[in-house]
Amino acid sequence: MKFMTAEPFRIKMVERIKKTTKEERQGWLKEANYNAFKIKAENVYIDCLTDSGTSAMSSEQWSALMLGDESYAGSKSFYKLEESVQDIFGMPYVQPTHQGRAADYIMAKLYAKEGKYAIGNMHFDTFRGNAEVLGAIPVDYVIDEGKDTASAAHPFKGNIDINKIENLIEEKGSEQISVVIITVTCNNNGGQPVSMQNIREVSALAGRYNIPVVIDSARLAENAYFIQQREDGYKNKSIKEITREMFSYCETATMSSKKDGLVNIGGLFVTRDEEVLQMAQQLAIVHEGFITYGGLTGRDLEALAVGLQEGCDQQYLEYRINQVKYLGDRLEEKGVPIVKPTGGHGVYVDGRRFFPHIPQHEFPSQRLVVALYEEAGVRAVELGACAFGSKDPVTQEPIWPDVETMRIGISRRVYTNSHMDVIANALGEIYKNRNEYKGMKLVYEGPITSLRHFTAGFELL
Repeated sequence: MKFMTAEPFRIKMVERIKKTTKEERQGWLKEANYNAFKIKAENVYIDCLTDSGTSAMSSEQWSALMLGDESYAGSKSFYKLEESVQDIFGMPYVQPTHQGRAADYIMAKLYAKEGKYAIGNMHFDTFRGNAEVLGAIPVDYVIDEGKDTASAAHPFKGNIDINKIENLIEEKGSEQISVVIITVTCNNNGGQPVSMQNIREVSALAGRYNIPVVIDSARLAENAYFIQQREDGYKNKSIKEITREMFSYCETATMSSKKDGLVNIGGLFVTRDEEVLQMAQQLAIVHEGFITYGGLTGRDLEALAVGLQEGCDQQYLEYRINQVKYLGDRLEEKGVPIVKPTGGHGVYVDGRRFFPHIPQHEFPSQRLVVALYEEAGVRAVELGACAFGSKDPVTQEPIWPDVETMRIGISRRVYTNSHMDVIANALGEIYKNRNEYKGMKLVYEGPITSLRHFTAGFELL
């Protein structure tokens, strides 16, 4: 006999969230120049801006906090973290950082070379920002199916197109490519997973030309779960068996531990190359602190050591992936166009299909972000024309991204399906009245185009 299942945890503490009026929210939007990043968190009812650093920690993690060793060098908390990381990554060398973008910075300094190409499935904003500063050339080679938001046919829409890499090597020469970065799961197009076969094939191709491979592994457990569920030969393998194989195909991995590490702060730089570690340690000492704390307290290291293990738990992952799917299914029932299939860490709404009358240069996904907060107090984030738009380096003409979405990032172990229902109902009502909405005008952007969405200012048209 089959029974319905619920969350694999009990709730022991609650945090009050306040409801606000539409008139209040309209005022706060105007004050924030219609940028959701600038709205005070206390004025948000359901916060889906990001899944980063927003997880609820477990009783085991809170217990581990009390064991934190705050020694400046060689703390026992570091060695606990090192052991946990080695268990999951199968790689020997670990450098903690205060968060993922610090590990990303170290990686970029070591691997992104001026005037040379950095290949990825779809590079996220922080690496693009580093590449822009360092003069590297990031290129996105996700498979064509990964740009088709409407189709659920391909199970691994985060895969890298091997032929595109080979064509670039043939055209430019392998010496013009400094690194291949595989992001698992692929954030830009809906948290879509990358298959083990694709990771293996990309690694083999890069290896033939001595091009290093880096895995951006913020959502390593979610990617491993999709491999387990969707890829032949992995059904009976554990999550950690799968993660170890994933990382056997790369030289270095970076991680924002604020996702699948189930903590509120922290990052990792992990490598199998001792010389790379030594260079990373020097950068860490300059920017993060001593090598065995990396900008984190002993308490943080302890919580992360436990959280990495919990993030790879089978029951937890089933709950996690299926809560995201629940929201996606509810939205589809209401006709809301989403990126299919739903990914691991959130549901992505296709801004162009939602507002087909709003051209991309009028930021349809940002308009949807504003509408969702205005109507329901739900905060999401635009991952489209503002976040991933760029400019031609010569003509300065705008270049618009292939995928135009609003991401509803779901915090881990925080919200119930009742909260998902609120989001779905609100978007369903906005979709019914979609023709009443007009676009937006960008009135302020920062000097680094790839990071402009954090501080951008807009006006309603």
